[in-house]
Amino acid sequence: MLKTTLTRMLKIDYPILQAPMAGGPATPALAAAVSNAGGLGSLGAGYLTPEQIRSAIREVRERTDRPFGVNLFVPEQPQEDAEAIARMNAYLDRFREELGIAQLSEIPQAAENFEEQVKVLLEQSVPVVSFTFGIPSQAIIHVLRQRGTTVIGTATTVQEAELLEAAGVDAIVAQGSEAGGHRGTFASGASDALIGTMALVPQAADHVRLPVIASGGIMDGRGLVAALALGASAVQMGTAFLASPESGAHAAYKHKILVSREDTTQVTTAYSGKAARGIRTEFMRDMQGYPGTIPAYPLQNAMTRDIRQAAAKANKPEYMSLWAGQGLRLAGEAAAADVVRRTMEQAERLLGRMAGTLPD
Repeated sequence: MLKTTLTRMLKIDYPILQAPMAGGPATPALAAAVSNAGGLGSLGAGYLTPEQIRSAIREVRERTDRPFGVNLFVPEQPQEDAEAIARMNAYLDRFREELGIAQLSEIPQAAENFEEQVKVLLEQSVPVVSFTFGIPSQAIIHVLRQRGTTVIGTATTVQEAELLEAAGVDAIVAQGSEAGGHRGTFASGASDALIGTMALVPQAADHVRLPVIASGGIMDGRGLVAALALGASAVQMGTAFLASPESGAHAAYKHKILVSREDTTQVTTAYSGKAARGIRTEFMRDMQGYPGTIPAYPLQNAMTRDIRQAAAKANKPEYMSLWAGQGLRLAGEAAAADVVRRTMEQAERLLGRMAGTLPD
């Protein structure tokens, strides 16, 4: 059954975590389906209000009695440059005009209240809480663990893994450069932290005593076995679940996942001001020619929100953020439970062959 230190810690059957894809894909239905199948389902709550988080947690609990996780973004305080913000906002008007939406007269709220989000997780006694974009205060980590919650951090370098261990988390997601979505980098520049999963995982496992969760490009049982061989205690899979029926991804987004290739993604800051890997779009290509400075996250994210939402309503994926990892050719439309089942079956067959118990 491939029991590991982490599966016992999390009280799950299989060493498979569903990535907490914020912004719509990670629905309560998806999280519950993965948990019911024996993995750990997750809600990406970084963009949700406290009340939305509370409602989503309750819906997960209506669908499963198994452990699940919730992910939050550690807040960042970027230096605001009024001139750069105004210049970017004016530049984005070309996309608003094409989509038939109004210009922004003022920048919307950039981020939710992190402390209030954490309060909901404490109130709801969430089994597993993970953090991305940094390290929460030791007070937050302490009170979560005191309430019986397993705390997981995200690292893109060995240094970040060591910092997370020192802060007192229980496990660490080692996010390789192949991973889709936002980079969890916090201790260096994003361009210095594009370490591949195969290189990052064993080095992290050698330098921290905590369970390491491999993330990035893992789509099936082959990836799971490889990750375990490299020293990981589990894997985190996101792109593998994006086109499933339980995913909340837009229909055009799901189609792009199914027809795109491993060489059609790139890391960009165009949508949010933070490095993230997604399927290359017309918006990304256009923004490569932007002559100014792209405001940092979460400011840029707030300024492009209306464009992304309008593009989704108009079914124009070339202006949507299509976050995805490099394992795209391995993606399918299978239900979430089938993704978990097939991954485990393939992994166990491979392990059996390597042990010499099954014929080639």
